[in-house]
Amino acid sequence: VQLQASGGGLVQAGDSLRLSCAASGRSINRYGMGWFRQAPGKEREFVARISGSDGSTYYADSVKGRFTISRDNAKITVYLQMNSLKPEDTAVYYCAAAIGVIAGPRDVDLWGKGTQVTVSS
Repeated sequence: VQLQASGGGLVQAGDSLRLSCAASGRSINRYGMGWFRQAPGKEREFVARISGSDGSTYYADSVKGRFTISRDNAKITVYLQMNSLKPEDTAVYYCAAAIGVIAGPRDVDLWGKGTQVTVSS
């Protein structure tokens, strides 16, 4: 399976964006899916995850209440709705898949190519 993220762009603080992660090759129904981000000079950090079994979600404190992760198994796509964006959200965003629970980069079995999100103040 391959993952392709899209939907990034340049926005102003307070705006919204929706990122998509489309899977190709086979179904992702049994995979836990997640989003990470990496800002220049910083390590890749966890943003959000959604379970493959029950659809439960978990967010980093920095995005809780502003970002929403969801999945459409029929379309084999995972989304990240980002509202009230802040300049500190600027980063390359990566989607990820894992058989187990995604808590950090080491848990990821498959990475997608990133999409740039830039938030101006």
